[in-house]
This record gives sequence, structure tokens and C-alpha cells, in this order.
Amino acid sequence: MSRLARVNEFVLRFANVNGTGSASANGLVARALFRMGLPVGPKNIFPSNIQGLPTWFEIRVSEAGYTGRRGTVDLMVAMNGQTFAEDVRSVEPGGYLLYDSSKPLAPELRRPDINFLDVPLTEMVTRQFANPRQRLLFKNIAYVGVLSALLNIEPAVVEQLLREQFQGKEKLIPPNMQAFELGRAAALERFACPLPMHAQRRDAVGDRILMDGNSAAGLGCVYAGATVAAWYPITPSTSLVDAFSAYCEDYRVNPDGSKRYAILQAEDELAAIGMVVGAAWNGARSFTATSGPGISLMTEFLGLAYYAEIPVVLFDIQRCGPSTGMPTRTQQSDLLSSAYASHGDTKHVLLFPASPKECFEMAAQAFDLAERLQTPVLVMSDLDLGMNDWLSEPLTWNDSYRPDRGKVVTREQLEDGFQFYRYLDVDGDAIPYRTLPGTHPSKGAFFTRGSGHDRLGAYTEDGAKYQDNVDRLRRKFDTAATLVPDAVTLRDGGNSAGILYIGTTAEVMPEALDALTAQGLDVDALRVRAFPFSKRVYDFIAAHDTVFVVDQNRDGQLRAMLLIEGNLDPARLVPVLSYDGMPVTADFLVRSISAHLEPVRALAMGASA
Repeated sequence: MSRLARVNEFVLRFANVNGTGSASANGLVARALFRMGLPVGPKNIFPSNIQGLPTWFEIRVSEAGYTGRRGTVDLMVAMNGQTFAEDVRSVEPGGYLLYDSSKPLAPELRRPDINFLDVPLTEMVTRQFANPRQRLLFKNIAYVGVLSALLNIEPAVVEQLLREQFQGKEKLIPPNMQAFELGRAAALERFACPLPMHAQRRDAVGDRILMDGNSAAGLGCVYAGATVAAWYPITPSTSLVDAFSAYCEDYRVNPDGSKRYAILQAEDELAAIGMVVGAAWNGARSFTATSGPGISLMTEFLGLAYYAEIPVVLFDIQRCGPSTGMPTRTQQSDLLSSAYASHGDTKHVLLFPASPKECFEMAAQAFDLAERLQTPVLVMSDLDLGMNDWLSEPLTWNDSYRPDRGKVVTREQLEDGFQFYRYLDVDGDAIPYRTLPGTHPSKGAFFTRGSGHDRLGAYTEDGAKYQDNVDRLRRKFDTAATLVPDAVTLRDGGNSAGILYIGTTAEVMPEALDALTAQGLDVDALRVRAFPFSKRVYDFIAAHDTVFVVDQNRDGQLRAMLLIEGNLDPARLVPVLSYDGMPVTADFLVRSISAHLEPVRALAMGASA
């Protein structure tokens, strides 16, 4: 039987039962490989219930730096009888399947073209440990030991990680190491170790870090000077506010113990965004974090903030919808609902981070843009980026940074005779001046209303004055297009076909482009980082005969926004849609794009012949 022989280039997948503590053990494997200097891409694919349903954890190991999902599996750790048949089918020919052989394996579950690795894990831990809960947990650590022998994962690295994990609980280290050594010894006894497919220590990581996007965004809010967060818990955004809270506890507490921040758990999403709007109107840098269902509930207040011109920051960690959908699966399906949130004519600034580093940076950019533009700014992350660890460039910060508060009139300006009218465009950029409450006892105060108002801030139902105001808001969106982060070119070879994409699709795009090139299909690629779309986006479309628009949603929402905002030929924008709730794979992109380009190339070659 053939056996895959690869060094530092493989996909490892774990199939477990949710609630058994497996995620901690699987993450331990990912971190150990990372500590050995190997780029890794861990993906925790978990159900929305607390316990009992299938869960998977996938680790991409790639010395070449491809950390996104490839779409196939080289070694499956099959620990869930419920999904065993499916897990067997997912393994590449010549690949490996590690399973618990404490019970006989039914013959119909075997495949002749893959290698079955049998270890009686349950029997081993039952003999070694008396406590039932320990047996459950230590079976996971035992298969980590098996993998350390099979894949050449250094035991000293695993031991160091366990010491770090159980710092302050040192009594837990010896039994965990005992379970680890139990599995490792069993593998060394039963198999020729390491496998032809294994890991070797390298220095391919450099100074990059493993971090999840929600933690990075929470830290970015601290660095940006945010002092108020109001939210209602919802997967997958809760950990962002949790991270912000933890960082504030470390860095936002005065010597006397008093706090320089306020974090409020509201009774629902509507109340949460209302608190944020109120705090922002009072001058605080405030934000909320939510997901699709929360966006639905927050639209009325987002419309108020847009029309009253109040700077608000919202993090949307997108998941599968509609309704409850699949709350622990990822998508990019809130684009339209967020860009045009609220009734009436509204357009909101959106930022599309593609890494923890950008989650950190765009947090600060969001607050600056919100105050500069006096409008809501939504940071559009997703579950994959928010809750999974990503290999990221290190976070950096310029200590000379000062918050851009925008056009805020000071007390001194008012006393010097500054003529303040809340909604008057003085500078021609459609952005008026504002004051903060308490700036002056008698000058510059204003009452913000969500009903019709004129340039001077006075109530009106005059149609012409209303139209004048909303036209200015549209022009402000034109100004926003010059301020938001510009699109980033990944490949520009002057080819006839190009790809537009956002966010987490960036992780698999380099591998997909290389695979297309290997097929003789050269394609350019541009990553969109913000809405409104910059001039570079439209120039890219104009320069290519065919533009593939990758959307992690069913309805092609990014493509729809391009058609709404630009005078474009729909036939030139070809949708590439991934919406099964799993992070998009390089294989999927290659299949989708090559299926369109191959007939075109064949036709062109036939015509030239």
C-alpha cells in the first residue's frame, strides 16, 4: 500500500465529540508544530450545542507558508464513531487514519488505499487512570503522544507548552505528561516512527505570531482609546468584548483601583447600540460587537447615528444566517445588511480585515474614521478570523499616534467667534463641525434629533431642505472613499482575468493563484479592504475582461454592491460563491475559476490554430 511521504507539508484533521476537552489537546498539537518553526493554520469547527455533537479540528502545516484550508486531509485522527465513515472517506489515497482500536473496527469501514493506525487508547487510559473524567481528558493527551511519535513532534516542546498552560496548577502537569508518554510509547512500539509524512524543525515562522482576530480587535480598541463598550452576548463576537475587558483590567485601572472604562452587558442588541450612540454623542470612543442577528436589531439606531452624524464603531463577526442559521459556522453574509443598514437612504463605511494584525489596526482606523466622518463605521470580520488562531505578522504600534477626533469645535474657538451650525458644510467635504457636551456653558450646544433638520440644525419638514441635507450625506460618502484603507494588489501581471475578494479569503488566495498558474491559467488578484470602494477597485475591473468576485455567501453580496455602486457590466463580474459555513478552500477556488477559464482558453487556442 502506498504511503504519503511529505515533510512539513500536510493536513491533519481531528474528529471528536463536542464537550470532551479535545479542542485543548488539538490546539496543543498546533502550537507545538508552531514552536518547531512551522507555519500552521488551525481551524476549530465546532457545533452550537454544548456537548454531544460532532466537532472537527484541522491543522494545515506548510513550510511553504500556505496556512489556509487546502480542502483534503492527509492524516485523520478519528475519535468519533458517529462520523467515522465520513472521516474515512475524507482521507487522501495513501494517507493515514489513526483510530482507537479498543473495539474491533467493522470491515466495511476500511479502505484499501489508506493506512489505518490502530492504538487501543481507551484501554490504555482505563488501565492507567481511575477517575472517569481523567480518562476522558487524558485519552486526548494520549493521542497527542501518539502523534508526537508518528509526526516527529518534539516531546520537550509539548512539555513546555503544558507547563505554560498549567502555570499555577503545577500538580496537573505530571498526569498530563504521563498520558502523553503513554501514547508516545504505544506508537513507538506499534509503528515505524516517524511516518514518511512528518514534521522537521525549521525556522519558517520568523517573528510571526499565533493570535485570533477577536483578541487582536479587542486590544486595538484599547490602543485606540475606546473607553465604553456595550454589547449583548452572541456567538461569535462575545470573545471580542471579553478580550477588551481583560485588557482594560490590565491597562485601564488607576493606582487607586478605579476604572477608566465602562463595559455594559445590555438586555438586548437594541439597547447595546443605543448605549453606544449615547456615549459617542457625549464624546467617548465607544463600540459594540455583534453578529448578523444583532445587526438586524441595531439597524434603527444605526440609521439614527448616520442621520444625526454620531461617530459609532461596530464589530460584526459574521456567521451563517438567516435567522439563527448555523451560529458556529463562518460566512461573509452581512455585507448588504450592514452597508445599507436602516430604512431610508443610508450607506455605512465598512472595513474588511484579513488577519489579526488588520483586526488590530482597523480597530484604531475605525474610531478615527468614525470621528473624522461623524458616522457609523462597521468592521466586518467573521467567525473564522474572529475565533480561530491565525499565523499573523506581529502587531505594531506607533507611539506618536494621537486619536483623530475630527472637526470638534473647542471652547476657545467658540469664544473667539466661531460661527457654529451643526449641519453646515463649511469646508466643502460634506463633514460639518460638532461640539462635545459641556464644551461651553452658553455657546455651541446642540440638540441632536433623528427627524428632519436643516443646515443649521433646526427642525424642518421642508422637502428642499431635507433633500439638501441627505445630498450632503451622500457627498460625505465620497469623502469617505478617499480616507478608507485602499485595496491591496496581490498579483498584477497584466492578465485578462482578475479576482476580487475580501477578508478571510486572503488566507487561501496565494495557494489558489499558484495552483492556477501551474495549470497555465495566470490570474491577477486584488483584495478589497473597505466600502466605499476605492478608485483602485474600479480601475482593476476596467483593466480585466473577466473579474471573478469571491463571496462567502449564497447571493454574491460583494458583487451586488459593486454593481449597485459602479456603472459596471454584470457579465464581466463572475460570481464565485462558497457558503457551506466552512472556511473557503484553495481547492474550491481553483476548481471554480479553472472551470470558467479552461473553456475560454481552449476556444482561443482553437481559433488561433
